[in-house]
Amino acid sequence: MLLQNQVAVVTGATRGIGRAIAITLANNGASLIINGTNKDRLQKLMLEIEETGQKCLMITGDVADPKTAEEVVETAINYFYKMDILVNNAGINMRSSTLEMDLEDWNKVLDINLNGSLYFCKTALPYMIKNRYGKIVNVSSTAAKTAHKNAAPSYGASKAGVDYLTRHLAIEMSEYNINVNGVNPGPVETDMSSQWTDEYRQQVLSKIPLQKLGTPQNVADTVLFLTSEMSDFITGETINVNGGTYMN
Repeated sequence: MLLQNQVAVVTGATRGIGRAIAITLANNGASLIINGTNKDRLQKLMLEIEETGQKCLMITGDVADPKTAEEVVETAINYFYKMDILVNNAGINMRSSTLEMDLEDWNKVLDINLNGSLYFCKTALPYMIKNRYGKIVNVSSTAAKTAHKNAAPSYGASKAGVDYLTRHLAIEMSEYNINVNGVNPGPVETDMSSQWTDEYRQQVLSKIPLQKLGTPQNVADTVLFLTSEMSDFITGETINVNGGTYMN
């Protein structure tokens, strides 16, 4: 129970990596406030978390709207009287070349992936500063560190922005005992990857030194490490969870 008596917020929690993170934090003793845009999936996850014996509240809303962050954080403070952990997981990807991409799509990806992370950090940090404690984990992507043809330029640019935001906040918040880190997943088995053709799956696997796709649980375990006291001397880092496809 690495997170006993901790209160955690997880955005984009309805499926895949976000869902795995929320359940993993709950299994380790954290109370949760989960956020997403699909009410039915959120409610199902909330009930599953409550079965672990942990308290859980759900807030439906788009992270691209600053009011969502305000509602989520205010709920955490009003109900639990504190907020120890923030996991910015909500994100979208689009697959188009630069010339094919609409500017509307560019803005939408940045609004959710980058701006949404900023909104939640700005809203949560005053409470963490007051308590002189906090753990923030921004879920990014290896696309932030190396270009991928199968991702729109907006995705890589937004995640590179998230990585810089992580490092910048780590510097600003260090004096308040707040750790800010990131996780950069590579190829992970999700709903999206289940739609790949066998040929494309083999192409992806051939580029992974460990010769297998990651799982949402692999990412969730890394987030657990970064939100626990085991990572107390780590801040400003972005950890690759990608089977060796990108190393730095």
